[in-house]
Amino acid sequence: MKEKIDRVLDTVKEPETGLTMAQLGFVERVRYNEEKKKLMVFSCNLKPNHKYCCTVIQGLLISGTINSLTEAFQKEFPDLAVEVV
Repeated sequence: MKEKIDRVLDTVKEPETGLTMAQLGFVERVRYNEEKKKLMVFSCNLKPNHKYCCTVIQGLLISGTINSLTEAFQKEFPDLAVEVV
């Protein structure tokens, strides 16, 4: 399982920088609940900038990155529910 998690983190890239989730340290930890067949992916706590236009753009980038990460984990672990928080 660790190899699959590492593969996802080495594959998914942040769109602005092109760096992988592993390079950015975007994921703090991953927990697996065998009973619920659920993988919980905890991302670092990113808080948008206080300027409104920057907040909207940054929010979209974070949202897109989380969606890409969720899709990649779901592809790698098709039998598990995946939640990125």
